Amino acid sequence: MSEPLVGSVEDVQAMLGRVGYVCDRPLGIAAFLALKVNRPLFLEGEAGVGKTEIASAIATGLDRQLIRLQCYEGLDANLAVYEWNFAAQMIAIRTAEASGGIDRQAVEKELYSEAFLIARPLLQALQTPSGNPPVLLIDEIDRADEPFEAFLLEVLGDFQVTIPELGTIRADRPPIVILTSNRTREVHDALKRRCYYHWVDYPDFDRELEIVRAQVPTVHHDLSRDVVAFVQALRTEDLFKNPGIAETIDWAKCLLALDVIELTPETICNTLGAVLKYQDDLARIGNSEAARILDAARQDLQHPAGE
Repeated sequence: MSEPLVGSVEDVQAMLGRVGYVCDRPLGIAAFLALKVNRPLFLEGEAGVGKTEIASAIATGLDRQLIRLQCYEGLDANLAVYEWNFAAQMIAIRTAEASGGIDRQAVEKELYSEAFLIARPLLQALQTPSGNPPVLLIDEIDRADEPFEAFLLEVLGDFQVTIPELGTIRADRPPIVILTSNRTREVHDALKRRCYYHWVDYPDFDRELEIVRAQVPTVHHDLSRDVVAFVQALRTEDLFKNPGIAETIDWAKCLLALDVIELTPETICNTLGAVLKYQDDLARIGNSEAARILDAARQDLQHPAGE
């Protein structure tokens, strides 16, 4: 019997913390349970809240390979599982023809052998004859079509795929599976039921500040507080797209690169492209609006809610 991957929720949080991922307890519980009972972890939430990064952090923390399947509209089973190396097959055919005396059945059997098979992410995740199973990240499943969801039900249910020319390939040891969704559409309940579900929300001020200081440790202490407070305030504005944690980190890095030590309305307007990605949102935050939001954010820092 294999050793357990993690011993407790605190072990998961500590492991993720060692690789720079600041994990709150609810997410730590979700990750722990998914690892403990070997169940796919389904993470849903707004873009930029750290869903994809946790897969990388778990892979690094457990010293496992990370295999990523990026979903998109039109993705089908073949593209996600395998394809045949057509160019190599053509060369093999021409070589056989040039040598004369072709045994067509033998050539055809050889052409559809593993030597000419290109494994795509799902097949790669199942083929671990030795060593530890990888972490399989199925990223942005909401972008894929419903038929692909139905195909995943079988893969995640039995951890096997069938290749007509080769037969059924089953994982000796199932991979650690993490699915993410930005909720651009609803994912079918049948897929969610096979997973441990967790909604990943925007972090509160203290946790986001901890994340920024973990990712950008050299940023000035007061500047990091202002940056996080301003981004938190921005999320309460009527924006087309709220900034995620990734944008907060990017902004801190940009300000550090410019040797900024104090946030001002002018600096905000000059660098807001690191935070907001739509022109309508950028146009709304002029100097006066930036000053208003910054003042309100600093007031909140001095007088937190509830005091």
